[in-house]
Amino acid sequence: MLSSLPEHFREHGLKADVRTLLLLRKAMQKGLVKTLGDIYNVLKGIIVKDPSDMGPFTKAYYAYFLHIPIKPGQTLEDAILRSETFQKWKTDYVEEADRDITDEELVNTFLDEVHLTSYDIKEVVSGKEIWDKDNPDQEDTDPLNEDDDIPSRKLDKMADYSELSLEELLERMEKVREQQKTRHGGGSHWIGTGGISPYGHGGAAKNGIRVGGQGGGKMARKVMGDKNYFPIDRDSTLNDNNIDAALASIKGVIEESATEKLDVPQTIKSGLKRGGLFIPEMSSEKNEELKIIVLIDNGGYSMAPYVRTVQNLFRKMRTRFAHDLEVYYFHNTIYDRVYTDERRTKAISIEKLLSHSKDYRVFIMGDAAMAPYEINSLSIESLKAIPQKFKKCVWLNPEPIKYWPHTYTIQLIKQLIPMFPLTPAGIERAVRSMNSKGTEG
Repeated sequence: MLSSLPEHFREHGLKADVRTLLLLRKAMQKGLVKTLGDIYNVLKGIIVKDPSDMGPFTKAYYAYFLHIPIKPGQTLEDAILRSETFQKWKTDYVEEADRDITDEELVNTFLDEVHLTSYDIKEVVSGKEIWDKDNPDQEDTDPLNEDDDIPSRKLDKMADYSELSLEELLERMEKVREQQKTRHGGGSHWIGTGGISPYGHGGAAKNGIRVGGQGGGKMARKVMGDKNYFPIDRDSTLNDNNIDAALASIKGVIEESATEKLDVPQTIKSGLKRGGLFIPEMSSEKNEELKIIVLIDNGGYSMAPYVRTVQNLFRKMRTRFAHDLEVYYFHNTIYDRVYTDERRTKAISIEKLLSHSKDYRVFIMGDAAMAPYEINSLSIESLKAIPQKFKKCVWLNPEPIKYWPHTYTIQLIKQLIPMFPLTPAGIERAVRSMNSKGTEG
C-alpha cells in the first residue's frame, strides 16, 4: 500500500523517501488520516519545504491519489474536467443535485470534497430524538444580525437523520423556512451553517439536506441550491455563506508564464529517426504563478467578525492553487512593522516586507477606521511605500460603503491605496483593477 508514493513524488522533483512513507503511515495509525484532505495536509507538512515545492506537490498529489495528471500548460480546472475520476464523480453529483450546474461550480464542489478534512467526531446522536423534541413553528426571536460572526466549523458530534424520510425532512424544512428571518449557525433547528441541524451546510448531519454552500462530510442525501432557501448575496460582507463566490472572484489574480525548456524524450526520439542526428527539441511549458501577500487588521473588536472568514478564504486558496502566499497582521494601520503571528508578537520590518519581489499581489484587509492621530508621518510613509513597491495592491474594507464618506481615516487611506468593499463583488472589482494597467478605487 502506497509503496510507490516516494518514487512518484521524486519524479516531480520533490524530496521523498521511505521516511516519508513511514511518517504518513504513523499519522494513519494515530487516526490523523481519515480523508483525502487529511492525506493532502499530512503529506504537505512532510514534503513541502519551500513555497516553490507547492506546484510540483499539487501535481504529484492529484496524479497519484486522484489519477488526474496536470500536463504542462494545463490549468488544474481543465485537468479535472478532462479526468475520468471527475466524470465518474460528476455523474452521481448531478443526479443528486437536481438542477443545472456550471462546470466551475462542479469543479469547486469536487475540490471541496477532495480537500475535506475529517471532523473529530466523538459522539453520534439520534437525529430522530432531536426532531421529536424540535418545534417547527418556533419563532425566529434571536437571529444573528449582519455584524455577528458565524460559529466556526469545529464539531465534536454528529446527528444521524437516517430514520426520517426525505419527504418528512422537506416538509419540516419548509415550515422552518417560513419562520426564519435571517442566517443562523451552530445549532440544531434552523437552516444554517456549522451545526447539526438536518438542513443547511458546513455541519455534521448525516442523511440531512444540504442547502447552499459547501458540503460537510458528504453526509447529505439531497442537495438544494434554490436561492429561496439559502440566498447568496454577492454584495454582502464576506461570510461563510458567500466565501465560495469570493474564491471564484479572487482566482482572477492567477497569471500564466511560459518558459522554454529542453524536451529530452522528444530530442532522443527525433534523433533516432534521423539516424543519430540529435537536434535539441524545445518545448513551451506554462506555469501558474500566484504570489500573494495578505495584510490583516486583527487588532480590534470591529474587525473580529471578519478575521476568521478572511483567513478561511486564503486557506482555501492554498489548497486550490499552487502559489506563494504570505499572511501578516497589523493593528489599525501599518507603521514600521507587521507581524507573522495572530498575537502580533513576532514582527518583521517594513523594509523586509518591501524586499519581496514586486510581482506579489497585496491584499490589505481592514476597516480603516481609527483615531486621526494614528495616521501620522510613519504610517503614511508605510502606506505609500507598499503600493509604490507592489503595483498591484488593494485595500478591502468590511465597512459598508455607505459609511465610508463619514470616516476621515477611510477617506485618507482611500487616497493612498485603491479601496474596495470586502464582498464577493468587491473582491471581483479589486481583482479586475489589479489586472488592468492602472488601479482605480
